[in-house]
Amino acid sequence: AWYQRRVRGGLSVFAISIFGGVYSILPAYESDLFGPKYVGANHGKMLLFSSTAALLGPATFLSLRSASEKAAITDLLTKVDPASFEAKFGSPVSMAESLIEAKTVTVAKLMEIAPSGTIDPTPFLYDTSFYSIAAAIGIGAVAHSLIRPVDPKWFEKVDGATK
Repeated sequence: AWYQRRVRGGLSVFAISIFGGVYSILPAYESDLFGPKYVGANHGKMLLFSSTAALLGPATFLSLRSASEKAAITDLLTKVDPASFEAKFGSPVSMAESLIEAKTVTVAKLMEIAPSGTIDPTPFLYDTSFYSIAAAIGIGAVAHSLIRPVDPKWFEKVDGATK
């Protein structure tokens, strides 16, 4: 409904404003940690790796989810009666790979012909993705907590003054 679009839009604006806030204070934070002389080069590297993560993160998430879906379909194919499969999809189980690629065979459609008592794997398709992302965030948090400011005695002079 209309209110759902507004809530999603508001949350998007909120998320974008958080990134803007982080990126606006990042140069000052880098200067405090590493000194002011090379803050431009340090900031460029931070932005490079942040952009790389923004591109690779969703692609990795999608590939993990696709692998989970394929594993779930493969597992369901072992439980489905071949005659029921052929009646439903018009092809033998040996042709399942091409039907999966064409998005003809899905978890939902296989669940329609699965034996009763078969657990629907749909709620678990994102488990690997979310656990992997949570682990990456945890590693990042630990790595960030290990960063310590450089001792100011090692800072190079900028315009005759040290920080």
